[in-house]
Amino acid sequence: MNALLDDVITPQQAGTLYGLFVERARRSPDKVAYHYFQQNDWRDITWKEMLGEIARWQAALAGLGLQRGDRVAIMLRNCPYWMMFDQAAMSLGLVVVPLYTMDRPDNVAYIVNDADVKVLLFETDEQWQALRTVRDQLGGVRRFVSIDRLCDSEEPRLKCMDEFLPKTAQLQAEGANDPPRGICSNELASIIYTSGTTGKPKGVMLSHANMLINAHSCLGFFLVNYNDTFLSFLPLSHTFERTVGYYLSVMAGAKVAFARSVAQLSGDLHIIRPTILISVPRIYERIYGVISAKLEEGSPLKRKLFNLAVDIGWARFLHQQGRGPWQASFLLWPLLQKLVAQKVLDHLGGRLRVALSGGAALSPEISRVFIGLGLPVIQGYGLTETSPVISGNHPENNFPDSVGQPIRDVQVKLGELNALLVKGPNVMLGYWNNPEATKAIIDADGWLNTGDVVRISETGHIYITGRIKEIIVMSNGEKIPPSDMELAILNDPLFDQVMIIGEGRPYLTALVVLNPEAWKNFAREIGVRADMPEALTDSSVEGKVLKRIALDLRGFPGYANVRRVLLQQQPWSMEDGLLTPTLKLKRNKVVERFAAEIKQLYERR
Repeated sequence: MNALLDDVITPQQAGTLYGLFVERARRSPDKVAYHYFQQNDWRDITWKEMLGEIARWQAALAGLGLQRGDRVAIMLRNCPYWMMFDQAAMSLGLVVVPLYTMDRPDNVAYIVNDADVKVLLFETDEQWQALRTVRDQLGGVRRFVSIDRLCDSEEPRLKCMDEFLPKTAQLQAEGANDPPRGICSNELASIIYTSGTTGKPKGVMLSHANMLINAHSCLGFFLVNYNDTFLSFLPLSHTFERTVGYYLSVMAGAKVAFARSVAQLSGDLHIIRPTILISVPRIYERIYGVISAKLEEGSPLKRKLFNLAVDIGWARFLHQQGRGPWQASFLLWPLLQKLVAQKVLDHLGGRLRVALSGGAALSPEISRVFIGLGLPVIQGYGLTETSPVISGNHPENNFPDSVGQPIRDVQVKLGELNALLVKGPNVMLGYWNNPEATKAIIDADGWLNTGDVVRISETGHIYITGRIKEIIVMSNGEKIPPSDMELAILNDPLFDQVMIIGEGRPYLTALVVLNPEAWKNFAREIGVRADMPEALTDSSVEGKVLKRIALDLRGFPGYANVRRVLLQQQPWSMEDGLLTPTLKLKRNKVVERFAAEIKQLYERR
C-alpha cells in the first residue's frame, strides 16, 4: 500500500459506499472535502458539512415511499450535489443510475424506462426543456427534482431542490447518518449504462463491494495521500471518474475540486493547482496540440530546446526505471527543466505528481513528451463491467506503451484468440434485465471476456493488440459499435457502402460510397451537379449529408455522432482488396487506402 496507511479506509471498515463516506466524516470532520464554484466564487465544504446535507437528501427521499432496491437517476455536472444524492440514495438501499448531462432525450428515456427509475435529479431549465420532449415516455418517474428553480405549473411531479429538501440545514435526528442496516457489500449499488456491442445501452450492475475493492486496489499502484488535491472534470457518470476520482478520494481522505467546465480547464488548472489528474487521452491530446501549435509558431531554437528537453528527459526516465544507462547529457537537465519543462508543467498548475490516463489508448508519442518533461503519466485499462480498473502501470515500473499489470485481487489470462479474460471482485454482477448478454460475457467460472486481444509480457504487463468484436474506443473513452451504426446508415438508400472510423479520435467520421441514382436525386434536391467531382468535397454538401446521417443514427446514444464524412462514388470490391469473399469490409485495408483523406478530415476545423 502506497497511500498513508493510518488514514486509508479499507473496504472491510467501510462495509458499503455510504459507510465509507460516514467513516471519512468521522475521521476528518473539519477537513475540506470538496472545492467548487458557485455564484461567481470558489467555495469549500467539509466532510462534516457534507454529511449534514446528505441527511437532508435522506429525509426527502425517505418521504417518497420508495422501496429498497428502487432505482433513482442523477443527471448533474460534477458538483457536491452529485455526492449528496448518491450517498443519500445508497444509505436507503436505493440503486443509483448515472446519466450523461448532454445525452439525447430519447436515450435518457430509454435508460429511465429500462431501469424503471422512480426519481430523476437534474440541474437546469435547458435539461428540463429537453426532457419535456419525451415526457410522455417518462410516466414511471414519480418525482423530478431540479437544482435550479424552474417554472412549470403543468408538471405536478416536478420540484426544485429548495422545495424538495427539508429546511433544516442539518438534521439532528438520532442515527440519521448511521451506516445502513441490513445492506451488505455485495448488494446492488448502481446500474451504469454502456453502449457495449449493440445500438441500445446495456445496464452494468455494480455492487458496493465491486467499487470499494476496486478503488482500494488502485491505491496499490499510485500514490494518494491526505494532502492531495484532485481536479474532477470527467463526468461522474463515467465509471473511471466515479471509482477513482470519487470513491478512492474518500477512501484516502484527499480533497476534490470540481472544474467549472472542460472549456475552462486551463484556467482551473492554474487556480486549483492539483496534485493528481484523472483524464482520458483526449485531454492530453489537446494539451499536446496546444504545445505543438506554439512550437510551430516559435523560433527554430525554441523547437530545438524543446525536443532536446524531451529526449534527455525520456532518457532520464528510462535510466530511473532501470532500463537505460546514465548519460553525460543528464547534466543539462537542471537547465532544460528551468527553461522548458517547468514552463510547460506550470500550465498544468505546477504541482502535478501523477497524471492518470484511462478509458482509451494514449499515444506513446504523447506519453513520451509528458514523461520526458517530468510528468509521470500512468496509463491504465479497464471496462465499466470491471468497476472499471483491471490494470495499471506502477510509477516505478512504468511501460507507457502498455496498460500495466493487473491490480491487486484481479486475475487475468488469455482465452481463445488471445482474448483477455478477467476474474476478481471487481467483475460486475451482470447486465440489468439481460441474462443472455451476461452469459455471453461471463462464463460459468466467473471469467469475464473483455473482447480485447492482448499479449502479456514476461514482466506481466498487458499490451492491447486488437479487438475480437469491432468496437471503436474514442479518445474520450466512449465505446461505439460501428457495425450497428453502419447498418442503420445503410438503411438509407443514398448509401451503398459505409464504414465508421474514430479509434482513438475525438469524434467519428464516416467513409461512404454513394448509390448512383439516389445521389443524382439528392444532388438535384440540394442544387448541385452530381457529375461534378467537386461536389463530393463541397462543405455545404458534406453538411447536408451529415444531417441525413444524423437522422439515420437517431436511435443511437448522443455521443455516437458523425462529424465528418468522405463521399465516394467508386464502390469498394474484392478486386481492389477492400472486401472479403463474403463481402465484409477489410477495415484495416480501407483505412490504409484512404489514409491521406482521413488525415485531412481530422485536420479540418
